[in-house]
Amino acid sequence: MGKFIIEAHFRLQEWVAEEKGYFRAEGLDYEFRELIKSSGGAHHNKSNEGAFQSIEKGREANLSCACHWTVNVAASSGHTKLYSDAYSVAPSGIFVPANSAIRSPEDLADVPIAVGFQSGSHYSTIQALEQYLAPDQIKLTFEDGMLFHRLEMLLDGKSPATALFNGPYYLAEQLGFRKIIDTSFMIATMIKGMPDGEDVRRYFRALKKAQRDIDLRPELYTHYYRNEFPQRFHAMMDTRRWGPGERIVFEPYTREAYAQSFEWIERHNIFPAGKMGAGDYDRSTISFAMPA
Repeated sequence: MGKFIIEAHFRLQEWVAEEKGYFRAEGLDYEFRELIKSSGGAHHNKSNEGAFQSIEKGREANLSCACHWTVNVAASSGHTKLYSDAYSVAPSGIFVPANSAIRSPEDLADVPIAVGFQSGSHYSTIQALEQYLAPDQIKLTFEDGMLFHRLEMLLDGKSPATALFNGPYYLAEQLGFRKIIDTSFMIATMIKGMPDGEDVRRYFRALKKAQRDIDLRPELYTHYYRNEFPQRFHAMMDTRRWGPGERIVFEPYTREAYAQSFEWIERHNIFPAGKMGAGDYDRSTISFAMPA
C-alpha cells in the first residue's frame, strides 16, 4: 500500500499536526499536499462546478472533505463513502459591504447572493434564509465562481452579498464587511477507496491532538491561513485578529443526521431526479471506530 495522501482542507488542524509532528508520531507513512495556494486559488475557482462535481471526477487524497449535504449525496450515489466517526463545523456567514443598505436577513429578498454551486454555501444560505424569506425571494448566483473568486468580487464591490466560510469569512470580518446572518455548517469526511483502517485512525488521532492545541492557543496557529490564500490577498490579511475556524467534532455523524439532511436536500430539489441515490446510511457510510 502506498503513502497516505493528506491534502490540507482550508483549516488549521492538518497544518498544526504537520508542524508538531503528530502524523509521524502516530506512525503514519504519508505525503502532505497543498493545492490552494500553489494554484493561485484556481483549485477553488470552478465556476458552475462545485464540491459534488469534484467528487464525481475523483479526488487524489485518501481522505478529503466537503459539506455534509454533498458528501451524503455523493456517498449515496456510490462516488465515495462518508466517514461516520467524526465531523466538523465551519464558521460561515453572508456578508455585504459596510455601506450597503442591507441590514437584516429580510433585506436580502431578491438580492443576488454569491454561493458555491452544490457546495456548503449553497445549502447553508437557503437553510438560514428560509426562516425569513419565501423560496422565490432567495436569489442565489453561481456566476462568481468558487470561494476566492467570490471573495474577490465582494472586496472589489462587484457583489452585493456573498456567502463566505473559514478564512475568507475572517478576512471579510476584519475588513469591515457586515455579516447579515450566520450560516455555519457541518462538514463531513469522505473516504477514497479502502485505505488501511489503522492509517485512518492514526490520521484522526493526530488531528485530535492538533485540535486540542488550537483550542488552547489559537493565536499561535492562525498564521497558517496564509498558506491557503492566493498571494494577492496577503497584504490585507492580519491573521492575528482571526479566529480558530473549522472545529473537528470527534463524535459520530449519526444515522439520524444523515436521514434529516438527505430529506432536506431532496425536499429543496437541489439535485435533479435520479441523481441522489437511495439515501441508505449503511451503504453510504464507513466507520473505523476510533478508540477514545
